[in-house]
Amino acid sequence: MITQIKGRLVEKNPTYVVVDCAGVGYLLHISLNTFSSLPEGEAITLYSHLSVKEDSQTLYGFIDKTEREIFRLLISVSGVGPSIARTMLSSMSSEEIQQAIASENIPVIQSVKGIGAKTAQRVIIDLKDKILKTFDMDAISVTRSNTSKDEALSALEVLGFNRKQSDKVLNNILKEHPDASVELLIKKALKSL
Repeated sequence: MITQIKGRLVEKNPTYVVVDCAGVGYLLHISLNTFSSLPEGEAITLYSHLSVKEDSQTLYGFIDKTEREIFRLLISVSGVGPSIARTMLSSMSSEEIQQAIASENIPVIQSVKGIGAKTAQRVIIDLKDKILKTFDMDAISVTRSNTSKDEALSALEVLGFNRKQSDKVLNNILKEHPDASVELLIKKALKSL
């Protein structure tokens, strides 16, 4: 199994990169998060996952081990293939996926193209315990902070702000103030929006 690729970045695209390792060019499919985190220089190290099927062998590249681990957990769920897992990692950061699964936030997972209600529920059922254990998360704090975030998000939506933009702003606020109350979240968000 190819677990890491280190070499010279030859080609960079939002969906894939080509890395030259001692004269051999490896095509790695990447998420948008990995694409936006790629360094500017030519030297690059990507963590990889090799997907082997009857008719193809596909390499997936990740900027860090956490993103690769989330990818592997996602593809272990029935109904979630590598392309849906990559789309999910392109739509949300690894931390957002962890939070959504740990707090059983079905609408957030279902918002990813290709994931329906049943698949979203299956992702949560199959992965919640693994996410909490693997990434050493506290289920109670995740639920509490997420409830505050959901309430603040609803309030901002009622005030006429874009849901996606509000969600990003609230995530940034929660990184700095994880125990922020709903009122504090709304006040800080209004200053940023």
